[in-house]
Amino acid sequence: MLVPIEANQILPFQIRRIYYMFKTSVGVRRGLHAHHKLRQAAVCIQGNCKFLLDDGKEQATVSLDDPAEALLIEPMIWHEMFDFSDDAVLLVLADDHYDESDYIRARTEFDRLIGIKPDRL
Repeated sequence: MLVPIEANQILPFQIRRIYYMFKTSVGVRRGLHAHHKLRQAAVCIQGNCKFLLDDGKEQATVSLDDPAEALLIEPMIWHEMFDFSDDAVLLVLADDHYDESDYIRARTEFDRLIGIKPDRL
């Protein structure tokens, strides 16, 4: 089987960065952040894993187990990857180069930016 990945054809953006994860230990959660502007597409090209996606209003868990399908991750979506199979290889294509200032690494900061107020005692 051949699966093409073409910028501005299959993906709605130009690809400026590609990275992949493999040999992720059992029970480890990856991600645990959101981005201000970055758009990404994730493809589990081998094995499987799950994503938790949260925009502050709704949460969804998505299983990636088909190398012919990609998950588009838009800006301002908190995302976590988990339940990696032993053989999982997760490929991520991004629309920009690595920029630490684009990351939102604290869930409390993400909640503040999307307008969720902390519970008051």
